[in-house]
This record gives sequence, C-alpha cells and structure tokens, in this order.
Amino acid sequence: MYAIALLGNFTILFVIKTISSLHEPQYIFLSMLAATDVGLSLSTLPTVLNVFLLNHREIEFCSCLAQMFFIHTFSSIESAILLAMAFDRFVAIRNPLQYTVVLTPPRIIGMGLAAIVRGVVLMAPLPILLKRLSFCKDIILSHCYCYHPDVMKLACGPVRVNIIYGLFLVLCSFGVDSMFIVISYILILKTVLGIASRDGQLKALNTCVSHIFTVCIFYVPLIVLALIHRFGTFTSPLLHVTMANLFLFLTPVLNPLVYSLKSKQIRSAVQKIFKNRRNWLK
Repeated sequence: MYAIALLGNFTILFVIKTISSLHEPQYIFLSMLAATDVGLSLSTLPTVLNVFLLNHREIEFCSCLAQMFFIHTFSSIESAILLAMAFDRFVAIRNPLQYTVVLTPPRIIGMGLAAIVRGVVLMAPLPILLKRLSFCKDIILSHCYCYHPDVMKLACGPVRVNIIYGLFLVLCSFGVDSMFIVISYILILKTVLGIASRDGQLKALNTCVSHIFTVCIFYVPLIVLALIHRFGTFTSPLLHVTMANLFLFLTPVLNPLVYSLKSKQIRSAVQKIFKNRRNWLK
C-alpha cells in the first residue's frame, strides 16, 4: 500500500509538472493534494515498517512527538486543500468564464501557503503540551504510529488543557473546512439545478465526483477514529487498529487512483508519457 501510495502520488506530480496543458487551477490543487499525501505517507513510514517488517515495537518519546506533529499537520493541510478544491469546483461551475481570472497562480499559491501555515501554527502546541506531562502507565500505543488522542490518554497527569486544545483544533481546522465544503456543494447544487438541460446538469456534477469521493474517504475514517477515541472505551482493539490504518492508508492510496481513472486528461497524459518512454527505450 505504501508502494501504491508513493508511486501513484509521485506519478500525479510528475505528470502535472511535465504536461503544460495540465497547468490549470484544478490540476495545481490536485498536485498539492498529491504532495500532501506523500508527506503524510512518509511521516508514518518509519514506524509502520519497523512494526510490521522488523517487529521493532518501540519509539523514543521525542521521535513520537515529532511524528505526531507531522501526521496532524499534513492532515490539517490536506483538509484545507480539499476545501480549496471545493472552491475551485464552485467557481468552475458557477462562473466558468471568470474561472482563470478568479483562480490566478498567485492566489492558488497563497491558498497553498495559507494551508501550510495554518497547519503548522495550529499543530505546533500539541507536542509542547504533551511534553509537560508525566507518563507513569504502561506506555503501549493502540496504533503503529503516534496519534495525539492515543498518546494523551497514557499520561497520568491532568490532561484537561490537552483535551480542550484538541477540541479547539478539530473545530478550527477540520470542522470549519468541512462546513465550508458542504456550503460549497449546496451552492454548486443550486447552480446545477438552474441549468436548463439534463445533460448539462450531469456534465457539471460529473466534474465533482472525484472530489466528493476524496472528501468522503478523508473525513469518514477521521470522524470515526475521533469518535472511537472519545467514546470507544469498551470497543475492540481491532476496531481501533482498523480505523487508524484506514485513516492512514485510504486517502494516499485511493486519491491518485480515483483521479487517474476519473480524469480523462490525467489518464491520457500518463499514457502519453509511458508511450514516449517506451518509444525512447526502443
């Protein structure tokens, strides 16, 4: 799954960089999503491979905090990019003639930088707040990587501040992003229903299918995992591990597959590149 995730996302990045016809807002946002998925995969790669291949089941506390910071930061960035992609679809459907005027390269870069800055600023206090705590219980994590609620529950000191800040993070990043994504699609649906022809409606909605699927595979495991850590004291450990790995692997693995299969431009570009390479080798 790591091989599929890394190969697929690097392919998306290479194709978009190489093919000049793909230097459009929609595909620039897709390249940002692919880069974030690569970062998320590399953040967990060392510990996951250590656990499953080398049976090495220990991690230094500071390394655990660093990994936790990167996992949560890349997750926050991905959420913000999904919101930007929803805005991209809204502009493309609502006002297609102004599409390239509204989403200029400087604005797209600004949105990407804002996503990175927000993720870093919001997630930086997490390891700091955890480092002040003492850990006197059996320090056994539920997952093969360091996840904030999982690490926090092992502390023997007061964690009220950590819980409040964790809730603040969820509301300010994932909560706000998901709310605006829903609003974007309500406005998109309203615009689509105003299109006279049924073919036009289906064509407009078809451009959103890949993004809707990506939003679902990102947010559903994230929400379920958060609920398990909040209310699932008596749930099976297998459920914890399964949902944690779905959250970890599902998005980076499926995103490049979904966009490659659904986007004719991406699919054609990949075929063209491989065909040229094959001819060059001959």
